[in-house]
Amino acid sequence: MKRVLIPTLGLSILFMMVACQGKKEGKHEAVVYPATFPLKTDTVVTTDYVAKIQSVKNIEVRAQEKGFLEKIYVDEGQYVKAGQVLFSIMPQLYEADVLKAQAEVDQAEIDYKNASTLAQNDVVSHNEKAMAKAKLDAAKAELKAAQTHLSFTTIKAPFAGVINRIPLKIGSLVNEGDLLTSLSDNKSVYTYFNLSETQYLNYQKQTDKTYKKVGLILSNGDTFPQKGTIQNIEGEFDSETGNIAFRALFPNPDMLLRNGQSGRVLLDVPLKGALIIPQKSTFEFQGQKYVFAVDDKGKVKSRPIEVAYVLPDIYILRSGLSENDHFLLEGLQKVKDDDQVKTTLVSPEKALQSLKLDAD
Repeated sequence: MKRVLIPTLGLSILFMMVACQGKKEGKHEAVVYPATFPLKTDTVVTTDYVAKIQSVKNIEVRAQEKGFLEKIYVDEGQYVKAGQVLFSIMPQLYEADVLKAQAEVDQAEIDYKNASTLAQNDVVSHNEKAMAKAKLDAAKAELKAAQTHLSFTTIKAPFAGVINRIPLKIGSLVNEGDLLTSLSDNKSVYTYFNLSETQYLNYQKQTDKTYKKVGLILSNGDTFPQKGTIQNIEGEFDSETGNIAFRALFPNPDMLLRNGQSGRVLLDVPLKGALIIPQKSTFEFQGQKYVFAVDDKGKVKSRPIEVAYVLPDIYILRSGLSENDHFLLEGLQKVKDDDQVKTTLVSPEKALQSLKLDAD
């Protein structure tokens, strides 16, 4: 009997120990999730837009008369002053026209003097005198036209600027309207950049209208030292792209910027009372972003949010939450709608402190 009872008693004790151990292991503490609420603050959002740089003055210099290109007085890339001679077209034909027109003026003046004298003595009618005066006026007009055509054979710079490509060489036959070069005044430049309709509305709604300064990043990544000023916005949206163009003026004292360059305009948008949340506290489903909002009884519910600006590690909200709404900061994958959870409240400042935010 002893040999039978001892093993049986040992098994009973073993089962009791295992059962007790199982009860201990099955007893888990409830998970406590960190929760927070949006940080409401005044801030400045900087966004960049692809920009096209254009000279304030940029024109094509074209021939106004036909002839052989006689002289080129400037070189490509040269800075010229207003009124400086750039090209000359062989002027002999136009000089001859001026001489002929001048001779006709001289002849008409003699005829007019004679007609005036005869009209005073009643030898000819006053109509004859008037006809002579008309012929003199016509001759003077022809002389003026001939002188104008002659002046067109000397091409001068209409304003100070930089000479661009010169496609023709000395001796080339130039026709009226042929391109000789182009001229750019780069002392100041325009930058054109486009905003979408949403970005435009945000700018108009949230921006202090006196805050119009913009920066410029060059194509090599350098920051242009001068600040620009937004001058105007086009009157209508592009029907194909849905964008509207802004124009900013940049001073260019060192002539670093040239017509046709590209860059990125940095636009600062001051925001009053912006609501900021961490990106990690959101999730996305079918293109819509959500947070898990927590009510007063600890029940979670997914709530859609609309993001106005995306910055490193954070979202600035357009809608979806108020400054007093609590939402889960972490553990989003472990809960679902209508779950009852325990939370510990983390201040929004502390929640954002651990993120890698842009120092600017």
